[in-house]
Amino acid sequence: MHSRKVLILNADYRAFSVCSVYKAFLLVYLDKAEIVKKVENAYLRSITRSYDVPSIIKLHNYVNIPYKGVIMTRQNIFKRDGNKCVYCSSRDNLTLDHVLPRSRGGGSTWANLVTACKSCNSKKGDFLPEEIGMLLPYKPFKPSFIMFLRDFSGLGEESWMHYLQVTR
Repeated sequence: MHSRKVLILNADYRAFSVCSVYKAFLLVYLDKAEIVKKVENAYLRSITRSYDVPSIIKLHNYVNIPYKGVIMTRQNIFKRDGNKCVYCSSRDNLTLDHVLPRSRGGGSTWANLVTACKSCNSKKGDFLPEEIGMLLPYKPFKPSFIMFLRDFSGLGEESWMHYLQVTR
């Protein structure tokens, strides 16, 4: 139960956040949220009662969040890239590589950082990948919050997918 996560939906049923089972239970218990989907055959037990374990909860009151973005961290870039080198698919000795090297004006941004093993990073050095025949499988990008939850976080459950679809 400690590692299980719960999807929190805003009052309009849009994905809002992810939290622990215990925080979600507290929100439901304090009547700030309701269970939308529970985990089958799993219960939180007190001395006198059993409670359903939530998988998805919905807040009763709408919470306005002006911007919900994914923070650029080493671990989040690794997650975006599947925890493997974008050049050779190795999962060993991973580092970050600047596609456009810093020495040539490249910055530390979502669009310029990729996961690379130490060997490929050393081989690439101060070159652009295409200058030495190392091709990127995709253009690096900043994932949206919903995309990150759905595709890269590893936290999601199948029952969450309906709420993690990007609508345009």
